[in-house]
Amino acid sequence: MTALYSRPRLGPGKEADAAVGGVDLHGAERKDECSCGRDKRTGEATPAAPDAPHQQGVARPYNQESTMQRRSFLKRAAVAVGGTALGAPDVLGAEAALATRTAETSEGMPRRTVGRTGIRASIVGFPGLCLVHDDQRRCTEGIRAALERGVNYFDVAPAYGNGDAETKMGIGLDGVDRSRYTLACKTKMRDRQGARQELERSLRRLRTDHFDVYQLHALRQPAEVRRALGPGGAIETFLKAREEGKVRFLGFSAHTTKAALLAMKLFRFDTVMFPINFVEYFTLGFGKPVLELANRQGAAVLAIKPMCRGAWPEGVERTRRWWYRPVEDDREIDLVLRFTLSQPGVVLGMPPAFLDLAQKAFETGRAFRPIQEDEVETLRKLAASCLSIFRREEERVARGLPADEPLYADSPHETCPCAHA
Repeated sequence: MTALYSRPRLGPGKEADAAVGGVDLHGAERKDECSCGRDKRTGEATPAAPDAPHQQGVARPYNQESTMQRRSFLKRAAVAVGGTALGAPDVLGAEAALATRTAETSEGMPRRTVGRTGIRASIVGFPGLCLVHDDQRRCTEGIRAALERGVNYFDVAPAYGNGDAETKMGIGLDGVDRSRYTLACKTKMRDRQGARQELERSLRRLRTDHFDVYQLHALRQPAEVRRALGPGGAIETFLKAREEGKVRFLGFSAHTTKAALLAMKLFRFDTVMFPINFVEYFTLGFGKPVLELANRQGAAVLAIKPMCRGAWPEGVERTRRWWYRPVEDDREIDLVLRFTLSQPGVVLGMPPAFLDLAQKAFETGRAFRPIQEDEVETLRKLAASCLSIFRREEERVARGLPADEPLYADSPHETCPCAHA
């Protein structure tokens, strides 16, 4: 592999510098608040910011349409749990749009434009979470092999292995021309100071001076969305960091429809990371309203969980210690990933957190072709025998109930200091 060693570096001693703007760059934790948004002492959610934060000059709403138009399309996008999106395009309607979006390949991998950002990304991304399972040598080999296969979108977060994935990815990408790949990171902090601490720490771990995409991580409850986008919220750090050149584009990831739709209502995000998965799509209609609203706003959809077969059924041997059952069969990987990548507005799919499965996904991406009608029917039947992993949380949040205990065993999102069994 040819690498150009012109990537801006942070000197090895620079990270020892004290603080910038009153923020501890060593990432010391705030004493009372966990990154999940709860008070470590009580386990209770911290107070949310006021509603309509954009009215206080913090987060601008999506404003390219009149107030009445905005209310109209948000109303159409709203969804009841278990229902389907009103006016959501059928899966096979994706083919025409897809042909115009997937126009070029690089090193054998098709690329698509990431919404309005202008970034050209591989249609399969590299999941930084997979790095928590292997040593540095194996991780570096996996990263370099992905680059060789045309993968140029790398996603990671401090929540993955408590920074372990960030550190390993930083080492694995060290020396690679920074313009050769897109680097995306996230934060689960919902306040301005906490987000700044995580941003600076993530930049150091990943040995870079900027992120191409920076995202709010794992939004679930409307209260945490309002808090992050309200006065003193994480969005203030995002906007300031964009001015500083430390981040280029802004996004979020979410695990509930209600949180995702509210985030898009309150701020004009560039990217939306959400589960687009055949099981959830056919059993709950999960993902349809998010796809529709993102398409209306011109936000790029980055699909997570495309290779998930739902919850582990009783009596089925667990081939991996993971919170959901990943698709492992080569033919099924081809079908489920192509299903997700054929949805209108989906730019890329993120494989499960295992290097071997990611490598299989890369090969599917390289040979991509739109899903066909008979294949959709095959997946619809398969979905009927699978168990949703998002139904419980989707229903709780839709009813206004707190998701105040770990919902998914072995999920990286449940391993926070205040988590309780």
